[in-house]
Amino acid sequence: MLQAQLLFGDPDFLLRIVAADPPAFQQLYDEKLATLPGVRHLTSTLVMKHVVLEHPVPL
Repeated sequence: MLQAQLLFGDPDFLLRIVAADPPAFQQLYDEKLATLPGVRHLTSTLVMKHVVLEHPVPL
């Protein structure tokens, strides 16, 4: 897992995960994420292409 963030609104959490391939992600999804206590619903989105990986934010 790269990041776990608590969000305002819906969804409640955002997890950024890297998996070796789709079957590895499916196994993580089925065996770990879906079985966590209190988890009622999961939604997945796969990255098609990175457009900007990092961009400094002026403070």
